[in-house]
Amino acid sequence: MRDRNRGPKIVIVGAGFGGIGTAIQLLRTGFTDVTILEKAGDIGGVWRENTYPGAGCDIPSPLYSYSFAPNPKWPRRYSRQQDILDYLRDTAAGYRLGERLRLNTEVVAAEFDEATAHWLIHTGHGETIEADVLIPAVGQLSRPAVPDIPGADTFTGPIWHSARWRHDVSLAGRRVAVIGTGASAIQFVPRIQPQVDALTVFQRSAPYVIPKPDRAYRPWHLRMFRELPASRLFGRFGIWLLGELMTAALTSMRPLAMLLGLIFAVQLRLQVRDPRLRAAVRPDYPIGCKRLLFSNEWFPAISEPNVTLVTEQISAITATGVRTADGREHPVDVIIYGTGFHGTEFLAPMRITGRGGRRLTDVWSDGAHAYLGITVPEFPNMFLIYGPNTNLGGNSIIYMMESQARYIVTALSRLAQVPGSTIEVRATAAERFDIEMRGRLARSVWSACQSWYREPGGRISTNWPGQVLEYHRRTRTVDFTDYRVTAGRP
Repeated sequence: MRDRNRGPKIVIVGAGFGGIGTAIQLLRTGFTDVTILEKAGDIGGVWRENTYPGAGCDIPSPLYSYSFAPNPKWPRRYSRQQDILDYLRDTAAGYRLGERLRLNTEVVAAEFDEATAHWLIHTGHGETIEADVLIPAVGQLSRPAVPDIPGADTFTGPIWHSARWRHDVSLAGRRVAVIGTGASAIQFVPRIQPQVDALTVFQRSAPYVIPKPDRAYRPWHLRMFRELPASRLFGRFGIWLLGELMTAALTSMRPLAMLLGLIFAVQLRLQVRDPRLRAAVRPDYPIGCKRLLFSNEWFPAISEPNVTLVTEQISAITATGVRTADGREHPVDVIIYGTGFHGTEFLAPMRITGRGGRRLTDVWSDGAHAYLGITVPEFPNMFLIYGPNTNLGGNSIIYMMESQARYIVTALSRLAQVPGSTIEVRATAAERFDIEMRGRLARSVWSACQSWYREPGGRISTNWPGQVLEYHRRTRTVDFTDYRVTAGRP
């Protein structure tokens, strides 16, 4: 490795919150040879891709932002897609990341060269980029999941996934099918419902939906945020504390989940008057087992006369509609998938090869796992952002990403002292951590049903089983006894 003020040469893959935040923390601590590779033509990650009507965040903005870049100009408590994207762009510009950013550069593969202790990073343009350190920051929710439904290719009307919204298609006066009732669907369905002639919502599994205490900030709020920075810190801490309580309800303090269940039941009773519809949207699994959703508009929207909720399993898509298992065909003009993302397919479709030609897909054949969600044995000098078992059920993922970035900075500070050195987590440490994760997650609410949190084999590879304070504590320092640090080329 070179001197810390000039190197090592670091390549970050992905320019969403994780990649941008990590790059900034590296620059702030003296690492200057940093390049960000982004496959799209702009930064933003999920907030660039998800432009569907009503797209927004379930975490209040004061906490869904970097601690080092507070924003006194948030227009509302729960910001929407464009506001979050603007914040990320402004933050990146403020730290002059444009000169370190390579857009329209997709990474298709990366391999560790043991002879040089370099990562060889291959792009879709046929270029090979050498780096001392590889930091994939592609996230868990970057690849839309489109269900394999027979006949989908025969449908004659427009059909798309919510993350690829067709803004050129008007829904006014049309019959629209929405397949899925996850986090995206409960945001866009209330927006399109007033426009369409008929809306048919196909529900495989009912979600728990609780109120979203959103509001637009008034001028006095913004003036206070601007002139009294302590008010921002106080608000951020309060939201963080509520998030910790929410996380505890889903993990260590399950009796708190009863309160969430009561809140859900009250909202359901007040907003859905039809007993049959109320029964159809009542989940049949413990609260928290699947993602808890927040909305004040979902239940009123699906209660409108032009909306039909269908709980029969879909058997096929035809040229003119959707057929369900009961043999009924539902004629529609447009189909929209609200079916989420491939949350457990970490780093796909990139091909990552480590020491001794070991492929990451083989290491993760029974499900993704990494020490602290950051490092993997036999993959030296590779650090993950938002890796396995770092997703949250009730707090801000930005907080987790900052903890990971600080951990990486500490590890690289050690490497920068010795030219050509490598750092690789020991297999014993990684296995010990994985056993702990599997044990704790097996006792969690997430093991009680099938969801996108789980691999097909049952492993819960997405979620962190504790609170964010615990994760912050465990990543505050690097225990180098858990790693093998070796000197490389002179």
